[in-house]
Amino acid sequence: MFGVDPKGTEHTIQFAAENEWIADIGSFHSGKPSKLFIEAIEPSVVLQIEKEDLYFLYTNIPKLDRIFKVIIEDKYVELQNRVLQTISSTAQERYVAFLEQYPNLAQRLPNTQIASYLGITPEFLSKIRKDLAS
Repeated sequence: MFGVDPKGTEHTIQFAAENEWIADIGSFHSGKPSKLFIEAIEPSVVLQIEKEDLYFLYTNIPKLDRIFKVIIEDKYVELQNRVLQTISSTAQERYVAFLEQYPNLAQRLPNTQIASYLGITPEFLSKIRKDLAS
């Protein structure tokens, strides 16, 4: 999931690996157009549901309501940790944390997307990788 600033630069906010969910919850709940984009870089299953239909399921299947609540809580904690990490860690520390969180994605994502997620240039990412390798 990424946003695009007025200069046209992409800023990756979040990745979703296998068996994970990704959504713009703010847009979903407000009904306003999203400022974010979600791009599948590999074959994916995309699910779409109307807000009223989801609320119907929550009401009629309490276990589903609980499952979605846990998923959203986990993603919220993940985003809180990411914000704290972004403002308090070095680029190298953020890259190491990325590798720990997404070990299977590091080899499958383009450097440009990883660098965007880390808030650095692809060239600086290459330097970090070189420094860690030595």
